[in-house]
Amino acid sequence: MNLTQRDWLFTVTGGLLVCLVLLPLVAMLFDLLRLGLPVLGWEFLLTAPSNAGRSGGIAPLLISTGWILLVCLSVAVPVGLGCAVFLNEWLLPESRLSRGIGLSLDVLSGVPSIIFGLFGYQVFAITLGLGFSILSGGLALACMVLPFIVRTSQQSLAAVPAGYRQAAQALSLSQTGMLWRVVLPTASPGIAAGVVLATGRALGETAVLIFTAGYVLRQPDSVLDSGRALAVHIYDLATNVTGGTSHGAATALVLLALILIATTSVRSGAGLWSRYMLEEKR
Repeated sequence: MNLTQRDWLFTVTGGLLVCLVLLPLVAMLFDLLRLGLPVLGWEFLLTAPSNAGRSGGIAPLLISTGWILLVCLSVAVPVGLGCAVFLNEWLLPESRLSRGIGLSLDVLSGVPSIIFGLFGYQVFAITLGLGFSILSGGLALACMVLPFIVRTSQQSLAAVPAGYRQAAQALSLSQTGMLWRVVLPTASPGIAAGVVLATGRALGETAVLIFTAGYVLRQPDSVLDSGRALAVHIYDLATNVTGGTSHGAATALVLLALILIATTSVRSGAGLWSRYMLEEKR
């Protein structure tokens, strides 16, 4: 077999593997569009569900999902980023404490979501007296996605070239100034990727929210009220409601759109902040 034939074989094999990877995604989108597109519309987005979700829309669920995600990221992002900065900038990578924290984060990343749901129910809903509420659901989700944010942020900070830190020290920048003006802007794309992963997992989670946020269909008046997230609504329509398939598919399309919007917003925001901070230094 000559070089040209090998190149052709590798090219064809690679193309077939790419098609094989994309096939489930294309099939899923086709099925969702076939079932959900006839239902999707402004009325579906702006009205409340009725008849156990078989008719009506998802307006209260959009509000509940937004509040849960806001609570989750408001807690997980600052705590996760602060932990990553501490592990990467202040602790020696080979120290016993650093290895212990890293092992704990890796173990938490593999814990099933149902365990986080039981933990959130026992700690936030029962012990702290928050009950089934948006706040309980958001805090439980924050505990679940925290390891992803810490690990991706830590790896992004570690990938910043050592020369950047040395140049900042040569300019007599403080540790805080170096982090804020050099390290964090450079690492922001990787940090944004971690936030995107956390956002996607939080928006698609059901087990945690069933145990903490509840699944009532009404619109919550505050973060202390119970509320049903979009993922929980999809699960309920698919398993418990006869004739709810089309509305479940339409809700899934909206959820995918929200994930796409959140991904684009986080990446764009991180890019703008990084460029602003790097241009400010000039």
